[in-house]
Amino acid sequence: MSLIRGRFQKEADEAVKDFTASIDFDRRLYHFDIAGSIAHAKMLAKQRIITSGESRAIIQGLQEIEEEIKGGQFQFRQELEDIHMNIEARLTEKIGQAGAKLHTARSRNDQVALDLRLFLKSSINETLEHIKTFERALLKQADSNRKVILPGYTHLQRAQPVLLAHHLLAYFEMFQRDAARFEDCLKRTDVMPLGSGALAGVAYDIDRQFVADELGFSQLSNNSLDAISDRDFVIEYEAAASICMLHLSRLAEEVVLWSSAEFSFVGLDDAYTTGSSIMPQKKNPDVAELSRGKTGRVLGNLVAICTTMKGLPLSYNRDLQEDKEGLFDTVDTLNSTLTVFAGMLETLSFKQERMLQALNQGYLLATDLADYLVKKGEAFRSAHAAVGKLVQWAEREGKTFDSIGLPEYRQFSALFEKDVYQINFEASLASRDNPGATAPRRVNQALDSAMKITGLTG
Repeated sequence: MSLIRGRFQKEADEAVKDFTASIDFDRRLYHFDIAGSIAHAKMLAKQRIITSGESRAIIQGLQEIEEEIKGGQFQFRQELEDIHMNIEARLTEKIGQAGAKLHTARSRNDQVALDLRLFLKSSINETLEHIKTFERALLKQADSNRKVILPGYTHLQRAQPVLLAHHLLAYFEMFQRDAARFEDCLKRTDVMPLGSGALAGVAYDIDRQFVADELGFSQLSNNSLDAISDRDFVIEYEAAASICMLHLSRLAEEVVLWSSAEFSFVGLDDAYTTGSSIMPQKKNPDVAELSRGKTGRVLGNLVAICTTMKGLPLSYNRDLQEDKEGLFDTVDTLNSTLTVFAGMLETLSFKQERMLQALNQGYLLATDLADYLVKKGEAFRSAHAAVGKLVQWAEREGKTFDSIGLPEYRQFSALFEKDVYQINFEASLASRDNPGATAPRRVNQALDSAMKITGLTG
């Protein structure tokens, strides 16, 4: 018999029970549900709403139930709908009438809001640790390849030379923003809703601050209606997770491209690749591809919770039961992707000779030649046009910049002198010596700073 059907003349239809039950997924909240209930029981005794003896019995019973769940001995019952009612029913079985007093001065509505906030506070801290681990893998590669130069791309066309470390540090900046978003989300998750009741508060002399202190919350919710129905913190986490997955997906795409024979900029460790069922020679970048692919499900979870919330009147509606599965999936997907991607990243080998070959084939110093003419007195647009014609001629003749004679250079501008041959990849990098640019001095400063931020250096 259900614990909450006192006003009904008959039990719910079996199909309804199955349709409305959430125990198959919200059992994951058991630790947080028990922690919240222990804090609540302590408060009830402190306020003399229940006796100290009843509180001690409740707490001991809850602790024993947690051990039962951890040990796989707890019998979850579908007809009790959710983790809250399953734990309460078992508690009453174990300790009798005192267990039935636990739910005094609270509702499942504020109970589930509490559990979800406790879960997400823990999950955010885990995600932040995973991001830091990922960043360290990124920075280790940048540190090991400080002097390596590769083509920088726009439109997936070779554009200008950049340091590989500079390229990798671009992703460090992305993940630093991700970490900041999760830290910001934590501030709004760290709000204690218990005491809001079903929607209007509770008619008991409770001590909400005591419960908040017991559970490690920094603030209390200000409005009971909002506290019950708010899922902004879930949306924020899923939004931050979606952006983080987008960043992983962008880097995954580059790993896929760079590991192809057409680029061959990186070699993948065997431990992070798979083979083909039919083609013996294949070495597939499945970790990168799955990281890219899983981005779609995380984005889908964000759209789903936003769609659920968009039309809900205050305060609680059963639609909110749909807040958990997508959140759990997003947390698991993001954290596991960060973990396995960090391992793949740390074992990548970068092929410097192939990168240099690509640099030499792409006329990547064209901008430097235009800047050279500008410094000689040419207007930039005229210089741009002259170098553009030079590149067109060189492509037709099969020449690289360093194989073009000075008389040939001077056919395109009389301002070209012997010092044009001083333009090379190292000079190109060094010339971009301003904050945030790819000059070795600036990149080394940025990399050293990043390594201090992540604790790789003191």
